Amino acid sequence: MLLKAIDDVPATRVVGRLVDIVLPLFLLALLIALCVQLLVPFVGLLVWTTILVICFQPVHQRLIRGMKPRWSATIIGVLLTALLLVPTAIAAISAASNVPKLAASVQQGTLQVPPPPAGLASLPLVGQKAHAAWSQAATNMPEFLNKYQAQLGTFTRWAVAQAGGIFVAVLLFVLAVILAAITLAYQERVRAFVGEVFARICGSRERGDHYVAIIAATVKSVANGVIGVAFVQALLCGIGFFVAGVPGAGILSLLAMVLGVLQVPVVLVTLPAIIWAFSAKTMTVAIIFTIWSVIAGLSDAVLKPMLIGHGLEVPMPVILLGVIGGVMAYGLVGLFIGAVLLAVGYVLFREWADASPPAEPA
Repeated sequence: MLLKAIDDVPATRVVGRLVDIVLPLFLLALLIALCVQLLVPFVGLLVWTTILVICFQPVHQRLIRGMKPRWSATIIGVLLTALLLVPTAIAAISAASNVPKLAASVQQGTLQVPPPPAGLASLPLVGQKAHAAWSQAATNMPEFLNKYQAQLGTFTRWAVAQAGGIFVAVLLFVLAVILAAITLAYQERVRAFVGEVFARICGSRERGDHYVAIIAATVKSVANGVIGVAFVQALLCGIGFFVAGVPGAGILSLLAMVLGVLQVPVVLVTLPAIIWAFSAKTMTVAIIFTIWSVIAGLSDAVLKPMLIGHGLEVPMPVILLGVIGGVMAYGLVGLFIGAVLLAVGYVLFREWADASPPAEPA
């Protein structure tokens, strides 16, 4: 009977119904694909904007108690922009004034390089080669330039590329700060819109608000427990470097900050400094510096459990796995993306596992 009824329907009517169904779906898919293509270049910018909004929303809430939301958002935006641009401008001005002098002195062969420290040759693996190259640069600069011309050219190109990348990253981050300030100024409308979207996705407003709260709490936990702890750890290491007089203390402190954010042990930075201290300082100073470096290196083991996952329904190991995997997959912004994805996935898995299984039919 069914086959007969289908055979009785005219072919043109079947084709017309099929077109009425497929054509809107095709146009909708095309529209979504074009929108995604337009937004792909700005994904990183939008992600950082969202992260900044979530991190500085508590500060904004405190400020709006005594002023208008627009003024509070403006103050936050101006301070963050100044915090980014002032050091960048100082570094750029210093480089612009010193690089031409350095290049001229290198070309004329008048560049004066101090002799290498006595303990450099005692460093393992690279100590002898570094001491020989440094000594040649200090005694015979033209010969040093001729011998290492290819390596210096490669290093120069790499340094210029890195400087350009850092400059572009700073500008993009400033733009993210501006967008975050605008979002904070209209946070009520943004919060209502996000709540409606998540309610539509999750099926109810309660579940939508639940997952929005999980995402916000995870971002704050990563910001405090990963970036904040890395900053404290780098600060402690930097104090030890500067007090002990370690060469390149500022660069080593910055490197310790980067390693802490990437969840890499800072012993990679402190161990060479400890070796240098035993070779260049007295035994008492070297022992004190070693104890301080060990305390600074182990500080994250105490601070992370206190800050990561605190007040969340997601355990700390899940957050840390998300942080490490996110950095490996997406770079620096993966700190937050990986943690949020694993946190939401863990909550969904727990809800599924805790749900009562359907009763078996009698």
